[in-house]
Amino acid sequence: TILGETREEEDEILPRKDYESLDYDRCINDPYLEVLETMDNKKAQRYEAVKWVIVFAIGVCTGLVGLFVDFFVRLFTQLKFQVVQSSVEECTEKGCLALSLLELLGFNLTFVFLASLLVLIQPVAAGSGIPEIKCYLNGVKVPGVVRLRTVVCKAMGVLFSVAGGLFVGKEGPMIHSGAVVGAGLPQFQSISLRKIQFNFPYFRSDRDKRDFVSAGAAAGVAAAFGAPIGGTLFSLEEGSSFWNQGLTWKVLFCSMAATFTLNFFRSGIQFGSWGSFQLPGLLNFGEFKCSESDKKCHLWTAVDLGFFILMGIVGGLLGATFNCLNKRLAKYRMRNVHPKPKLVRVLESLLVSLTTTVVVFVASMVLGECRQMSSTGHSGNDTLSLQGMSEDVNSSIKTFFCPNETYNDMATLFFNPQESAILQLFHQDGTFSPVTLSLFFLLYFSLSCWTYGISVPSGLFVPSLLCGAAFGRLVANLLKSYIGLDHIYSGTFALIGAAAFLGGVVRMTISLTVILIESTNEITYGLPIMITLMVAKWTGDFFNKGIYDIHVNLRGVPLLEWETEVEMDKLRASDIMEPNLTYVYPHTRIQSLVSILRTTVHHAFPVVTENRGNEREFMKGNQLISNNIKFKKSSILTRAGEQRKRSQSMKSYPSSELRNMCDEHIATEEPPEKEDLLQQMLERRYTPYPNLYPDQSPSEEWTMEERFRPLTFHGLILRSQLVTLLVRGVCYSESQSSASQPRLSHAEMSEDYPRYPDIHDLDLTLLNPRMIVDVTPYMNPSPFAVSPNTHVSQVFNLFRTMGLRHLPVVNAVGEIVGIITRHNLTHEFLQARLRQHYQSI
Repeated sequence: TILGETREEEDEILPRKDYESLDYDRCINDPYLEVLETMDNKKAQRYEAVKWVIVFAIGVCTGLVGLFVDFFVRLFTQLKFQVVQSSVEECTEKGCLALSLLELLGFNLTFVFLASLLVLIQPVAAGSGIPEIKCYLNGVKVPGVVRLRTVVCKAMGVLFSVAGGLFVGKEGPMIHSGAVVGAGLPQFQSISLRKIQFNFPYFRSDRDKRDFVSAGAAAGVAAAFGAPIGGTLFSLEEGSSFWNQGLTWKVLFCSMAATFTLNFFRSGIQFGSWGSFQLPGLLNFGEFKCSESDKKCHLWTAVDLGFFILMGIVGGLLGATFNCLNKRLAKYRMRNVHPKPKLVRVLESLLVSLTTTVVVFVASMVLGECRQMSSTGHSGNDTLSLQGMSEDVNSSIKTFFCPNETYNDMATLFFNPQESAILQLFHQDGTFSPVTLSLFFLLYFSLSCWTYGISVPSGLFVPSLLCGAAFGRLVANLLKSYIGLDHIYSGTFALIGAAAFLGGVVRMTISLTVILIESTNEITYGLPIMITLMVAKWTGDFFNKGIYDIHVNLRGVPLLEWETEVEMDKLRASDIMEPNLTYVYPHTRIQSLVSILRTTVHHAFPVVTENRGNEREFMKGNQLISNNIKFKKSSILTRAGEQRKRSQSMKSYPSSELRNMCDEHIATEEPPEKEDLLQQMLERRYTPYPNLYPDQSPSEEWTMEERFRPLTFHGLILRSQLVTLLVRGVCYSESQSSASQPRLSHAEMSEDYPRYPDIHDLDLTLLNPRMIVDVTPYMNPSPFAVSPNTHVSQVFNLFRTMGLRHLPVVNAVGEIVGIITRHNLTHEFLQARLRQHYQSI
């Protein structure tokens, strides 16, 4: 038996037709498992060795993508700030600051315009990409999300977005970029570069592709934060819904490869010392260390845990507020911006850039405070000690609009790259006044919320960290000034504030804890970070979901949660299944197959036979057998209606003037009469499935017994397999045995992966509608199935843990009574069915 891939989602029941489910091979008849079983030990070892080489290559390529983005972001940002800074210093004396503002606007609007144009080329490149990758790894495929064009537009677009002064980060899009690398590299072909193809037949299944995408997403996190373990946990916690235990080591290896590739090149380029490995990630928090002269200072104490818990609560509230506002903005964009011409999206991005630039410039000029740079005669919070500070932190101090020997604290935060501003908040002591921090937090909070969701590649990690760091630094200043807690270390509170706000926005726990610990290189921060993130998540979950889950829901994606609610066990599989089935017979005419494929959007079909022997018991009311009629009676679509729809659609079937390879040898034969043909088919002894050819169309005069014959379930077959069989002419004539039908290997069936032909593109004039296709060698004969009386929690756990696509509902005598798909297990669908259950009681 040539086993096809197991399950496909039904697009017609999804809220958005743009999404289709991935095909997760999780049944015992996995075609790749069958291939591996036929290998000898050397071939199997070679197959695994190739996997290790591929994941290493994914890590290296992801690191190089991060290097490309970081290099050009630094180049463009330094160029912009050097020009603007010299202009501001010159115009401060001459009184021409408006000219400096115009120069800054020129840079920012140009960069943002280029970023928006790239998103017009590939719309899925907008945003951080994390919601889309989360959907992909959960089992829903967004068109174009892992294409080569996407990663090119994403990488180039995010560097223009960041260089354009928008409050976005480049770390989030790195996750999407790594996932695209993981999806495309093992295929050794691209739809964008059709001429570049290699004969590499391995890993041509959605299961392997998903595993490599998981590794690429983890490599993106590792490259962004220098956190390989955190990247692995991110892929496990936030990304993959179906985790392969053997994948863990490969994902960690891929993350390590990405981290050290980026570290190697960045260290060599910046310090000229190749092989020194001094810069592990795009974002590094630096070393947290108290001044040696301050004996009272401690990084944190047990007393501080109480303040950290309170900061976690406030961070959860702020994160919930951020998510609520951003959700309203996203809904507004979906109603008023996205339906309009694409130029409107570009104008919105330019409006955000214009507003952000003006606010930053005016706030730095009007709201900033000029503070002393030397510590002579002062030791309080209003002075800045230059002793023991890193060169990077010192060099990022801005003196805009301030006299000599002073600096502008607001400009120091606004007129620096976001990473430098984070380092300022983490490591400068007594630099910023509470008023400056409060105003900076409010402005950054508002503009970040407005920016996330516009049509440019944009990340949310770094803006959230910077906003939270300002909040934490404000808390530290207040505790020092008004409560007199001189022992606290301001950098620790800034870090905890960053963790609290970021946790309140994205609602991540384990992976974010490890990411922050690896970024700080300080294991003693593990406990306070973990407690803060847990409290922030619990507080935020009381009001709404995380930002990524909110955007997933807005897209109408049927994302599966980790588990169902307890009250859902009041429902059974029969309460949530889809009873109206579109099915095929084991031996089906081409005419019928084409009609089914053209009139439905299902991606898999049950293979059934009509159980004529049980008709008498069926009409007597046997409960086990009458499940079919029980669920069909209340349905709008009936078996007769479905058959009528098929027969009507066949009116548009073109007359077959041409014949394909299957019927060349019988072109001169006249087809037998319909009644004789049916009788002839029913009497055949060589076919393993009798009673397969009810060739007459249903009639309104049919009795209930004829309309609802029980359907014996034999397996599932995919739409892609049926179309492939039609394209390749796999069929046999009425006068021949099914043994004469050509047989295709698994490699031939999957040759067109991942883009199989569409039935609407098929030239039907080349097909003889009277030919018959035997689908039994290609169907999956043993998919997972459940009883109609199975509890919903059991159905959900089986569906999710085994990575299923379709779950047939089969009664005790092997008759299919319905089918369960991803849509039937979403939270909204289960809630609706539960309400119906209560109303019927």
